[in-house]
Amino acid sequence: MNPYDLLRAAYQLALEPSVGRPRQANLRRAISTAYYALFHALANCCADMLAGSTRARRSQRAWRQAYRALEHGHAKNQCANQSVMSRFPLEIRGFGEAFIEMQALRHTADYDPDGQFARAEVLEYIKESEQAIRRFENTPASDRRAFAIYVLLRLRSG
Repeated sequence: MNPYDLLRAAYQLALEPSVGRPRQANLRRAISTAYYALFHALANCCADMLAGSTRARRSQRAWRQAYRALEHGHAKNQCANQSVMSRFPLEIRGFGEAFIEMQALRHTADYDPDGQFARAEVLEYIKESEQAIRRFENTPASDRRAFAIYVLLRLRSG
């Protein structure tokens, strides 16, 4: 899943209709879709870093397994662990903060019947998600690999 396709879809939802007041359903779907852009950017990273980024040099089954191994709640909890996250570069920490924020907003958008969003704030959340993804993707591969391992695997003491 291409995270930038998801971001484009989120923008389209937020901007529909182009004149008049947007539907809350569209704004809610835009929030949810922007979160999934972050999630799939991270899933892509995990799979690429662990199984390989080029089809010719990887097992597609292993890549798919690494991609599907990412869990929403575990990834959020790992991103919230400041004692570990503080060791990562600023761009990865920013991605983690965006991941946490957008997951909470997605829960509001998807499950809170009273949740309301304004178009301007939704567009800002989408923009922030896009910036977090771009910065994350521009960090060194070694840092992204360490982060992928961190969000996928359980920490063991000892």
